[in-house]
Amino acid sequence: MNIKLIRPTLEMKEEALAYRQAHFDAGEYIISGSELLDQTEDYEDWVRSVEANTSPETVNPQWVLTDTFFAVDEAGKIVGIIDLRHELNDFLKDFGNVGYSVKPSERRKGYATEMFRQIREIAKASGMKQLQMAVHRDNQPSVKTIVNAGGVACRSFIAEEKWADIYLITL
Repeated sequence: MNIKLIRPTLEMKEEALAYRQAHFDAGEYIISGSELLDQTEDYEDWVRSVEANTSPETVNPQWVLTDTFFAVDEAGKIVGIIDLRHELNDFLKDFGNVGYSVKPSERRKGYATEMFRQIREIAKASGMKQLQMAVHRDNQPSVKTIVNAGGVACRSFIAEEKWADIYLITL
C-alpha cells in the first residue's frame, strides 16, 4: 500500500471536487473527516479554512486545531480524506480526534488502515498520548479498522438514531 497523506492545495481542486462528487454519487452527503468539504460551495475558501485551522493563531474560534489530509495514491488520485483534531470541544466530544472517509470505489482495499496508521504517527509526533474515535456500530469496516489499531471501547451513545461507540487508542 503506497499512499501519501497530503495537505489540500488549490492545485488539487479538480481532483478534490471529483472525490467529493464520488461520495455524492454514492448517496453519501456527509463526508467524515473532510472538515466540511461536503458542505462547501467554494473550494478555495475551504482550502483557506483548512489552512487556518492548522495554527493556534488562526484557527476558527468555532473549531479546534486540526490537520486535514487527502490520501493520495501513486497515480495522484485522491482515495480518501482524514483529519486529526488535536483537542476536543463540547461539540466534538462524541466525534473524536480523527475522522476519515474513503472514496466509495476504493473501499475494502486497505486504504483506511494505512491512512489511520499514518495519522497515528502524526498524532504521536505532535505530542498526543491517545486518540478518541467514534463509530456507528453498524459501520463494521470502520469498527474493524479502529479495533485493529488498538482501539478499546469505553462508552456508547446514540447518534443519528443509531448506537455508536467511543474507542480509545493509546499512542
